[in-house]
Amino acid sequence: MDLLASADPVAEGELICSGKGCPQEARWGLLWNNPKIHTPERNKVWLACDDHRAHLEEFLRLRGFLRQTVPVAALDRFDPGERP
Repeated sequence: MDLLASADPVAEGELICSGKGCPQEARWGLLWNNPKIHTPERNKVWLACDDHRAHLEEFLRLRGFLRQTVPVAALDRFDPGERP
């Protein structure tokens, strides 16, 4: 399965780190899935700056959720003004 193809798109212009309170621009997309609530083909995305990447990956890894980390440039984007 192509994990990127099944990853949720991220909003263009809103690429801010998912670390609590972090205002930094994200450089990484952490693809994850909680099998208790998501279908197997679904991949959620957390965004991470360089400073929070390891912490967020470890949080997801410890729970068995982390699938892959990719550069933000590899993620699909959407225009927030056009999303339903």
